[in-house]
This record gives sequence, structure tokens and C-alpha cells, in this order.
Amino acid sequence: MRKKVFQILVDNTPGVLSRISGLFSRRGYNIESISAGVTADPRFTRITIVASGDDDILEQIEKQVRKLVDVRDIRELKPEESVYRELAMIKVRADDNMRQNVIAVTNIFRGSIIDVAPDSLMIEITGNQGKVDAFLRLLHGYEILELARTGIAGLGRGTEHIVYID
Repeated sequence: MRKKVFQILVDNTPGVLSRISGLFSRRGYNIESISAGVTADPRFTRITIVASGDDDILEQIEKQVRKLVDVRDIRELKPEESVYRELAMIKVRADDNMRQNVIAVTNIFRGSIIDVAPDSLMIEITGNQGKVDAFLRLLHGYEILELARTGIAGLGRGTEHIVYID
């Protein structure tokens, strides 16, 4: 099993995300992560999906998604040719005694403290999936009260693979 990151450009129409995720569930394909948002052109939405499977399954995913009516373009975002980022928000139990340690770890990872309460801190961290995972491992000794992760968003480097649609 390996993972592949797909960038899908679709028409910004109601139900498009449901149709794409429905294709995955009908075929029994696994989605590791999915994120979607409108592009610079409001007619289109960019969806980034991380899928896992063997080479045949990953090839089938690309072929099946390409056939969907709303899909304008699908391509693999290869790690060496792309930039991936993920956002995580983590609420950690931290009283006065623990707070400085949590802040120090957050600063090492260039995270931000975005909310402070008497008994907790809320942290925002952005980076590749490995950075977010490493940060969470360092928080292992603390009680994580809540965690929200966006999933991967990504773009290809440079201007070679930009899709222009009239």
C-alpha cells in the first residue's frame, strides 16, 4: 500500500464533493485526507485527496475520477514537484505549571498560541503532515482535549502544470 496525493479541479456546483467522495465509497477506495476550497476563479473548486492503495487501485482512482462530469482536471501532486501543507488546531490542558513548557514546544515548531484559558491553551500549527505528526508526538505527555486537522492542501511548484479553463 502506498499513498498518492491527487489535485482535482472541478466545477463549483452543488453536490460535487459528494459525487467525488461517493465514487470512492462505492468502489471501496480509502480516502486518507480530503480538503476542498474555491479557487481564484469562483467557478471552480480545487480538491486535494490523499488516497492509499496498491498501484492498480491508485491508477483506477485517477481513471474513475477523470470520468466524472464535473471534473475538469486531475493530476498527481508528486512530493518532489509540489508543496503540501496541513493546518492543525490543538487544545491542550495546561495549568500555570505546564503552560511555559507547551509554549516552548509550540515555538520550536513555529506554531501559534491562538487562545488562552485558565486551564488550557489552543495551538495552531501549519506544515507538512510529518511536522504536524511530530508536534503531536511531542505533546504525548499532555492531555489533548480537542484536535482538528484540515487534511493536506497542495499545489504544484512553478507554472508548468497550471490549468487554464476558458
